[in-house]
Amino acid sequence: MRLSDEFGVVVEATIPAPPERVWELVADISTSPRFSPELQRTEWLEGAEGPAVGACFAGHNARADGHRWQTVNRITELSPSRRFAWSVLPDIATAQGDAFAHWFYELTPEGAGTRVRHGMGMGNLPTPLHAFVAANPEREEAIVEARLVSLREGIGAVLEGIAAEAARA
Repeated sequence: MRLSDEFGVVVEATIPAPPERVWELVADISTSPRFSPELQRTEWLEGAEGPAVGACFAGHNARADGHRWQTVNRITELSPSRRFAWSVLPDIATAQGDAFAHWFYELTPEGAGTRVRHGMGMGNLPTPLHAFVAANPEREEAIVEARLVSLREGIGAVLEGIAAEAARA
C-alpha cells in the first residue's frame, strides 16, 4: 500500500445493544477518547454544545512515541441511530471538501444488537504522514502499513470500549 492508493480503514463489530443506545455513545465526542490509544480528549469549538451538521470539535492526540497533535473536525453527516461522519480539517475556515481525512460510524440493526462500521479514509490534503514518507521514500510501504495497523488497532479498541459501555446500560 502506498499513499497514492488513497487508503482507508474500516473495522466492524456487532454490539449487543439497540442502535439507539449505541448511537448515544458514538454521537458523543467524549466517548472515543475513553478507549482510543491515540485520541486523548475532545472539545466542542465555536460555541457548539453537541453534534450537528457543521459543528466543529477539536481532537487532542498523542502517540506512545511522544508525538502530539491537535485536529479540527467538522461534522458532515448526522443521521440519528444510522450515521455520524466528520472531516479532519486544517482549520475551522476550510471549505467543505478539503480535508486530511474523513471519519464515520455507520449503525445497522442486527438481531437484538447493532452492527457498527467505524472507519476513515484519506482526504485530499497532504498530512504529516506524507511529509514523513517524502523524507523516507524507500520505506513508504512499511510506513503506510504501520499507520494502517495503528488505525485498525485504535478503531478496534474504541469499538470494544463502546460495546462494554453499551452492555452496562
